[in-house]
Amino acid sequence: MKRSLLYLLVVVASLGGLSAQGKTEIDSLPVLMPKSEHPNSLFVIIRLINQYHYRKLPIDDSLSTVIYDNYVSSLDPNKLYFLKADIDYFERYRKQLDDDLQNANLDFGYQLFGLYRERALERINQLGEILSTEFDFTKDEFYETDFDQMDWAKSRDELTNRWRKILKNEAITYKMAGREWDDIKESLTNRYKRIRKSIYQYNSEDVFQYYMNALTSAFDPHTDYFSPITSENFQINMSLSLEGIGARLTQRLDYTTVAEVVPGGPAFKSKGLEKNDRIIGVAQGDEGEFVDVIGWRLDDVIQLIRGPKGSVVRLQLLKSAKDVQALPDTLRLVREKIKLEDESAKAEMIPITENTKTYKLGVVSIPNFYVNFEERNRGVKDYKSTTRDVKALIKDLKSQGIDGLLIDLRYNGGGSLQEAIDLTGLFVPSGPAVQVKNSDFSVDILSDDDNNQVFYDGPLAVLTNRYSASASEIFSGAVQDYRRGIILGENSFGKGTVQNLIDLDRPVVAYLNQMARVKKASNQDVGDILRMRNGIQSGNLRLGQLKMTLAKFYRVTGSSTQRMGVRPDIQFPTPFDHTTFGESSRPNALPWDEISSSNFGPTNEISSELIKHLKSLYARHLETDPGLQKLIADIEKIKEDRANTKISLNLAERQSANEEEADDMSTTVPQGEVFTDEANQEKLKEDPYLKESLRILAEMSSEKNR
Repeated sequence: MKRSLLYLLVVVASLGGLSAQGKTEIDSLPVLMPKSEHPNSLFVIIRLINQYHYRKLPIDDSLSTVIYDNYVSSLDPNKLYFLKADIDYFERYRKQLDDDLQNANLDFGYQLFGLYRERALERINQLGEILSTEFDFTKDEFYETDFDQMDWAKSRDELTNRWRKILKNEAITYKMAGREWDDIKESLTNRYKRIRKSIYQYNSEDVFQYYMNALTSAFDPHTDYFSPITSENFQINMSLSLEGIGARLTQRLDYTTVAEVVPGGPAFKSKGLEKNDRIIGVAQGDEGEFVDVIGWRLDDVIQLIRGPKGSVVRLQLLKSAKDVQALPDTLRLVREKIKLEDESAKAEMIPITENTKTYKLGVVSIPNFYVNFEERNRGVKDYKSTTRDVKALIKDLKSQGIDGLLIDLRYNGGGSLQEAIDLTGLFVPSGPAVQVKNSDFSVDILSDDDNNQVFYDGPLAVLTNRYSASASEIFSGAVQDYRRGIILGENSFGKGTVQNLIDLDRPVVAYLNQMARVKKASNQDVGDILRMRNGIQSGNLRLGQLKMTLAKFYRVTGSSTQRMGVRPDIQFPTPFDHTTFGESSRPNALPWDEISSSNFGPTNEISSELIKHLKSLYARHLETDPGLQKLIADIEKIKEDRANTKISLNLAERQSANEEEADDMSTTVPQGEVFTDEANQEKLKEDPYLKESLRILAEMSSEKNR
């Protein structure tokens, strides 16, 4: 890559240029270039995707366009760094990337990233000027957050105004927390000093990973490239999950973002941390000051969050699902070591009274589909698994004389496919539970094989939400297709694909051996190739990993769970729609389709007449239950706030909006005609979805006994 091209771009595109100080600082940036192993890794990544990825896409001009858009969006998703002239210049590469990548040419990726760094430093250099005087918080102006509808800024002044509004919005959040201007100015200045530092810390591996993910995500959102350091951080994060808050974290430019909440951990139990939440501050104990971690590298944030068992850590969060004007949330967590039993299914019996009759209802909550592979592979007779645990829990509930059973799969993101199949077998006779279509288009029909035994044959309901995914959808879909139980709640996530993680070391070594033979046959020097191969084999040179989509799930009816998910028989109020959260909201997600139905026999225990009756009952509850009415009002407010993409930058308006929200949150929700003991009444008061599910389950029990 030639440095002169970058300077040409700056001169052509800056429309006003940089200050002498800015140029000097950019001159000191280290030049980032591909490492010698990157072209070989790229060649192998493309070959693996071409051969084994489920989606067969030609690497042509159409895919090049997607890769181009992915990469630009990953570097500047909010259109805060690049100018329109920059984008206009790079448009010439839009249909060229397919040829470049197949020829192991990485120049575009490194050139655009280089310009991103320069533009970011230019913005940060302006912050002192913007913060030199306190903002006018009485002025009526707004900040637009629908970045997809915004065009690229045409001038440096236009970009400066966008940044001014961002800083003013950040200052308002501090102002509402009672902080004075000098303190606010210092905090914002320090925040962006750290971002400047992180810009200098970007290395060649970072650029390669960003660029490769622009390529892999063009096939589907679950195919990713992990650089060696990212793979290493994954192991650190797993340690964090097991001895910390129970969350796997990732980095998206300046933000530490939640990639996964580990079932059974403090974060999962709190219900206060969710996927895609951004962590902006970390404090130790109940009295410690918050450390602003925007702009920090991931491993540094992890070290700050980790700590001894029993200690307290507090997080400041920008919630993924909240209104854009909301203040950051504060979440208090007690660190703990997560044991396998903490991830296990749990059961409780909740008696409720409907129409003067008391029903004893069992609730089994399953956080994920787990199995102790190590014990199973060693031949341990009573190895731990979801199905074994649930079977024992149901046995205990049956001994208490339950009138119905609710399986709670909310926030269950999946896990072991076999466990989802085996769990299905507890409720339906032997038969297919799921179909799996492979990348070679062959179809495997996976069946429960328990000699046609049904462990529980009473009234059954399954509760899902938008976070229920993958194996959860296989189980709930099978229960619905066999008409064995009723599905309640929100539409599930819609992840109907299967991924495997592939280390690149072995396929790259195989490729290098092949290249060495070709070079040797043509009397060319093979020294560099053999040195690289030996470095990989000895462990001195580390390569990354490729997570790739290899197969797709289908229900026994032949319908895919991809994008569509499992639609409840009775859908509860939800703040989500398919365009904002779930698989269908993700760019380049594989489409929904269907294959031939498998040979299965429905139990028909859930008839269309019963569903119609239960829907009618639920409709009456919506009209008469104050708790449900309050829930619907809250959800409508969330949707209304989400639709409003303009943030007010008037302090008084923001304070008034947040005071109204606080008043709404403090309102006591009456419970309607449900009577339980005091502890369960409090539980149902906090969980209207569970409460309504049990009321419907009680009616199912009543109908069965008539």
